[in-house]
Amino acid sequence: MRALTVVDNFSRQCLAIHVGQSLKGEDVVAAMQRLHQQLGLVPERIQVDKGSAFISKALDRWACDRHVTLDFSRPGKPTDNPCIESFNGGFRDECLNVHWLLSLPDAQEKIEHWRQDYNGFRPHSSLQNLTPGEVVAAATTVELQNA
Repeated sequence: MRALTVVDNFSRQCLAIHVGQSLKGEDVVAAMQRLHQQLGLVPERIQVDKGSAFISKALDRWACDRHVTLDFSRPGKPTDNPCIESFNGGFRDECLNVHWLLSLPDAQEKIEHWRQDYNGFRPHSSLQNLTPGEVVAAATTVELQNA
């Protein structure tokens, strides 16, 4: 089983966790397209490692067509992307190592439940003890007031 985690560096909100038996560039593109449909936004920059799913022609074409910069971390340098490294460590410790994942649908259900809990109910010291959901709500309120 593989999991693609998508986290907003500003709010620390986990936007998606795509679970599959393998991950290819087409899977990353499909996940980004679903996020675009849900949020109506395309990121300016995506920070990724040099895994095969991220160095694919499909993702490169998608990013180029949408003027999205793919920012590759240096090999062996997890400090290039500390937010996702921290998130993935917590995801592993608090979700993957805690649950028996009996099938792909079972894994998707348990992981989505954990993602919702992470976003809505768990404050982060890096966010002044707010949850990612509270940070997003506050930023949206400020944007609406400034509009």
